[in-house]
This record gives sequence, C-alpha cells and structure tokens, in this order.
Amino acid sequence: MKIAVEGCSHGALNAIYQHLRDLEARHNYIVDLLLMCGDFQAIRNHRDMQCMAVPQKYRQLGDFHKYYTGEKTAPVLTIVIGGNHEASNYMSELYHGGWLAPNIYFLGHAGCIQVNGIRIAGASGIFKSNDFSLDYLTDHGTMRSIYHIREFNVRRLSLLSSLDIFLSHDWPQYIERHGDTQGLLCRKPFFRQDVQTGNLGSPPLMGLLRTLKPKWWFSAHLHVRFQATVQHEQTGTGSNSLPMTSPPQNPDEIAIADDDFDAVESQNPPIEYSRLQTTSHNPDQITLEEEVTQLPPIACRPQPSMTNFLALDKCLPNREFMEVIDVPTTSDESTMPGQRCVPKLTFDPEWLAISRAFHPFFSTRRRQADYPNEATARAMVAEEMEWVKSNVRNNEVDSSGVPLPGIRTILDCQTFVQSAPGPGSEGAQKNQQPPWYTNPQTTVFCDMLDIQNVIDFSSDNRA
Repeated sequence: MKIAVEGCSHGALNAIYQHLRDLEARHNYIVDLLLMCGDFQAIRNHRDMQCMAVPQKYRQLGDFHKYYTGEKTAPVLTIVIGGNHEASNYMSELYHGGWLAPNIYFLGHAGCIQVNGIRIAGASGIFKSNDFSLDYLTDHGTMRSIYHIREFNVRRLSLLSSLDIFLSHDWPQYIERHGDTQGLLCRKPFFRQDVQTGNLGSPPLMGLLRTLKPKWWFSAHLHVRFQATVQHEQTGTGSNSLPMTSPPQNPDEIAIADDDFDAVESQNPPIEYSRLQTTSHNPDQITLEEEVTQLPPIACRPQPSMTNFLALDKCLPNREFMEVIDVPTTSDESTMPGQRCVPKLTFDPEWLAISRAFHPFFSTRRRQADYPNEATARAMVAEEMEWVKSNVRNNEVDSSGVPLPGIRTILDCQTFVQSAPGPGSEGAQKNQQPPWYTNPQTTVFCDMLDIQNVIDFSSDNRA
C-alpha cells in the first residue's frame, strides 16, 4: 500500500490534494492513503473560526468547508490528527474519532484504527506541562489548553501492542539527537537554545515512542523536514509508571511554547535548500514544490528493533511537506500494478478494549482520579478484550472466511453527518462562539461500547 504523509495542513486541502495528484502523474504510481499530522483546521463555517487560538489575521475559512458541505470530495482516504491550531469545537464533538467529512477520518484526541490490517495510532495536540494532568471537560472553554495532550490519553496509548504507524503533531523530546542535529540547526538556527536545554519536543511522546516501538513515527508542528532513527533495546517496559523520557536534564524544567514557532520563523527565515518550482499562469493558484530528485519509496518496513521518525513541513511553496512510502499489507498480492489498493478502515479491537477499560477514569471533575498501575491496567484491558470479542458485531472475515473477533468496519458504525451548517448558513452572528453540537458519530461509538457519552456539552454530564 502506498501511503502519503503530510505535515501541517493549515486548511490548504486543495493544494495538498493537487500536489498528491501531481506526484502520482509524475512518478506513475497511485497513492492509496493520506495521513495528515495536525493543524488540519476543519473549519465548517465562520463561527468555527472563533474556536481557533490563532491571531486574527490567520482566522481564515480555508478549503475544508467545501469538503464538509459536499462541494468537493477527498480523492483518497485521509486520516488526520489535531494540532494546536484547530477549530477545537468540531474536534471536541468527535473526541473518540469520526468522519470530519466524507473520506476524511479524524483519529480523535487519541486513537488507533486499522487500514487493511495496518495499525495506525495517533495523539492530537501538543505538550504543555501545566495542563498535562488536568481533566478534559473542565477546560472545554479555554481555546489554548484544549489543544494540550492529557495524561489520560498518553496512558491509554501506552497500553497498545505492536504498531505500524504513529502520528503526532508535536515531536518526541530529544528526537533531534537521533538524526542530523547540526543539519537541523543549520536550517532552523533559532532551535538552538531549546535543543541545548532539552526543551525541544514532548517528554510523554518520547516515552510512548520507547514503549510502543512503532515502525514509523510521523510528526509536524515545527515546520521543517527532519528524519531520525531510534534504536530500541530488546526489553520490556519493566515499569508500572507512565512511560516518560529519562533525559540527563531536569524534566521538571520542561515548558513548550504553543504558538511561538510561526512568530519566530518570520523573524528568522530558515535556510532552505534550492528547489525547482513549477510556474502557474493563475495568480490565485498556490505554487507547490517540485523535488529535483524524488527518492524511491521505501519498499519494506524498518526492522522491529527501530523506529523511523520523519517530521514534515507545512504546505507552502518550496517546502518539504509530503512524503510517500510503501507499507506491505496482506491484500497487496491481489492489487494489479497501476490500480489503487482499496483501503478498508476498521476499528482496532485492542483500542476498543482500552477505551472501555479507561472510560471510568475519564475525569469530569477538576481533580483526576488515581490511575491504575500498568499491571492492573493491562489486566483490565484483557478483560475488556473478551467483552469486545463477544459484543462488537463481527462483519469482517479472514482469507478463509473465518470471522475476525472484534473487527468492525468503521462505516458500519459511524457515517458522516453535517452536525453544523456550512458557511453562509450559520446565522447573522458570525463573530460569536458557535453553539455546541452533539455529534451522532460519538453517540453511536459510545453505544457500540456500552459506555456513557460524556462528550455532550449541551447538557450537564459532569456530576
């Protein structure tokens, strides 16, 4: 399966999909799946813009509303996570994940799904130490803190078994030490202080990388392409505590700024390698980069003992914002050359079990209840896995026609619905905060798992 990965989107869906089509035409291949690493900006109408923590000049509708209303359709199955520049109200509606638009699926604030058997997990948002241990519901009204990853979701993700791909917006802390640090600082010299002090990246994400050992890890956020390889020791976690980085510096001094990188970039323009640009006679068309030499797709998975990390830039001219890789699947043998591998999106049964096991710890109070230790948590997940196998309706079978326990096609449960009006239909008060919309996709997800839907701010569920 050919998978394209894109960095920060910033609402430029038309340009991103056009660039994907250009790559397909130039290299004579077909991309089966697109992964997007945050700052997606799923803005449905003008009132959604009031839920974005960005300067006023950056509050723009972008392209997403055209895909939301059906004016356009995503040409390839697209899976996205959230960043720190989002319409937080819409992504809150789909806390557990769901269709943002036809053929565009949001993994949720944390989640794991399967595409033709490839396990893809992700974490939305960025790290901020002050908000890490807080509950989610208390801070619903704060546009900045809602983007900050919570300990609740890191603990849930840490219980996953072997993964193929992990998506994050933030970089894992110290990841620059596993690649060409000097090359990074040549392109982004204003990173130097954070690199020297250990303040570049997210401590809990590096903990997850070390614990989960995914074959691939993709990030965005810092608006630069950077690759690294993390070698893993062949040992278990050996700990009942939350997986975190163990740096030589003092971890209590870590503090990541939310929105400073865009401002710093304008003052310190990065050193970019020369690129060959296409030209367009349409002044409104975004000029996209054309790579002088296209590296061949990586044809096999990295070894299980290492993680290939790649961060990508934002969609702008002369920026390295997209990469195409090959990932084998069990269905690849039946795909003829030049044909698209039909992607099949299914729930991941282990993630469903984790969601059930940790639902009682989804705090609706300011003080987070104590979490179980790792051994207890894994026992709880094992028990819930039996529930998932028995109660999540199976409609998937293996190559021999045997039902796959707990595997359910996502479209069999969740289907896209417009929960809010598109632009021009949101009423006269365009500059006011939108009302809360309870999304039916969240309701049916909770019904499937027989858990209470606490992601409903239209009524007080915070007892």
